[in-house]
Amino acid sequence: MQPIQSSVLLRGLGSLPGDPKILAVATDSRAAGPGSLFVCIKGERVDGHAFAAKAIEAGAAGIVAQHPIPDVDPQRCVIVEDPLDAMIAMGANYRAGYHPLLVGVTGSVGKTTTKEFCHAVFSAFGKTLKTEGNQNNEIGMPNTLFRLDADTHYAVIEMGMQGLGEIEKLTRAAKPDGAVITCIGRSHLEQLGTRENILRAKLEICDGLPDGAPLVVNGDDDYLPDASIRPGLRKVLFAIDNENAEVRAREIVSRPSGTHFIIEDAVHGSFPAFIPAMGLHNVRNALSAYALATRLGLSPETAAVALANYQTTGHRQHVVEHKGVTVIEDCYNANPDSMRAALFTLRDYPTQGKRIAVLGDMFELGAITEQAHADVGTLAAQCGVDLLLTVGEAMQAAHKSALAKGVCALHCEDRGAALEALKGRCRAGDVVLVKASHGMAFEKILEGFYSGF
Repeated sequence: MQPIQSSVLLRGLGSLPGDPKILAVATDSRAAGPGSLFVCIKGERVDGHAFAAKAIEAGAAGIVAQHPIPDVDPQRCVIVEDPLDAMIAMGANYRAGYHPLLVGVTGSVGKTTTKEFCHAVFSAFGKTLKTEGNQNNEIGMPNTLFRLDADTHYAVIEMGMQGLGEIEKLTRAAKPDGAVITCIGRSHLEQLGTRENILRAKLEICDGLPDGAPLVVNGDDDYLPDASIRPGLRKVLFAIDNENAEVRAREIVSRPSGTHFIIEDAVHGSFPAFIPAMGLHNVRNALSAYALATRLGLSPETAAVALANYQTTGHRQHVVEHKGVTVIEDCYNANPDSMRAALFTLRDYPTQGKRIAVLGDMFELGAITEQAHADVGTLAAQCGVDLLLTVGEAMQAAHKSALAKGVCALHCEDRGAALEALKGRCRAGDVVLVKASHGMAFEKILEGFYSGF
């Protein structure tokens, strides 16, 4: 964060005596220091208000809080209705001082991967800021905006949500010049009830776009091609199957090293491309990054070549070779759409050995939980899985449906049992997919496998 006067950062929220320069915004009192502004966030387990006095002792210039705090000078305490909304407002105030070409990324599945493809492409043209990890909420997105500086030419901002109205707040703060919606999936059904509501929530990203901006959407999605958007925006479809899409991928060839394909662009022509990742879903993610960059005026030739610079993050379809076993790490998160994509990747991965899937529960699916997990077992059979190891109460449905389709399947009591089953049945030459929702902590299985196999 570059130094900013508190009167500018807190515009519309309040003021601090003497209008001090703010050097950092902190939501963790341990990060508060001289010149910082501490924002009191009330979480499920910890209330930041309890640490406000400690932040002042550490040198914080002021506090943003929901109510007065004992032992904190009231003049140094800016009272707001909602500290999370205050974070977004401060992000908007800070962002107003910088003018990079900024793009927004949202969607039910593939947001972070698409963000990384966008970062790879835009970085070929200049210094590019991106959302780190999955910091795409009311705290993470403002913190990303606070990293803007005068040398930032491009910025790629990921925007997530748990309910209606949340992306609208984020996009109005970030003010993107263009945006991508990856797909309308079934994650967040527990909160939003229907895919139509999920579509409404994702389309809120349009609220921050200026007239004439490109909205790049998945032409192979069953909701997005026909979705109504605000007049004045330009909808650009990318696709593999949809012949009406403006940007398509053809001649797709997957190898263990990655995927080669031809980009057919109705505006700019055809370009060869390579991405160091497998799966048609990753080809679509790459197409969206190319489409967004080129519709914002960047060179199509350079954009196509830059897709090869994509790097996986965390445990998102990261391929690891370990003692002759190929491990597809994909356990950062899971929902029916990403699970389907992961199983297709396992199906297409060339191997002389077995295809093994170690799968854990998918969260936040509401009424479709049992059916969605049963469908995973059926899909595992269709994808030629030789051994299915499942963990979690919901995954029992996948175990049963896989058994009914003739798959060798074992339901494990916990992660430890799954790890032992994997180590006992895995051999050199096998390909192993490890995938579950983040709360299942399947990275522990990976750690145990790498240290004990």
